[in-house]
Amino acid sequence: MTLSFRPELDSAEQIIASQDTQQKPQVTEAEMMQAVRTLLIGLGEDPDREGLKDTPKRVMKSLQFLTKGYHESLDELLNGAVFTEDADEMVLVRDIDIFSSCEHHILPIIGRAHVAYIPNGKVIGLSKIARICEMYARRLQVQERLTLQIADALQGLLQPQGVAVVVEASHMCMVTRGVQKPGSWTATSAMRGIFAGDPRTREEFMNLIRHTPQFH
Repeated sequence: MTLSFRPELDSAEQIIASQDTQQKPQVTEAEMMQAVRTLLIGLGEDPDREGLKDTPKRVMKSLQFLTKGYHESLDELLNGAVFTEDADEMVLVRDIDIFSSCEHHILPIIGRAHVAYIPNGKVIGLSKIARICEMYARRLQVQERLTLQIADALQGLLQPQGVAVVVEASHMCMVTRGVQKPGSWTATSAMRGIFAGDPRTREEFMNLIRHTPQFH
């Protein structure tokens, strides 16, 4: 889902307003655990044996944690950490660990994100960039949408001169099943503003994320 922003609204409010508010069916934890029991039986297992007796609850709790981003909002996450600042040079946070789940097989997506923006009168707390990545990653995802959501969120919050996001990840649905290709990585990018329009700015960003910092 690509977010659209209206300049007359506060950016955080616009993001919240653009989220899907469609009423979703409510399912109890007991029903979720029963669904896991059914899966175990379908796999030929005995869900009442010692090793599996608590597995339905563990799986439910695990999935709730892995998808906790559905219950988080940018407004709460930011907690006022957007500041007025006379800065107009690139801000880059790279190598942000990403742990997500493929929406097609509910298998892990493991990788990293590189996020940059060029301020236009506003800056954001650096840790909040990582938290934005985390919030969108902790949902059932496709990598392409995750990349766009991170870029659009920052663009809407800060209205900067530009935003650039690159996500590199390995998909367990390709590694452990299907084509079974360990070592394969997928790279996706989203460029906004000056990063999309100015090749030199985009090249500077790409060179910075390829460079290994000396303290590594």
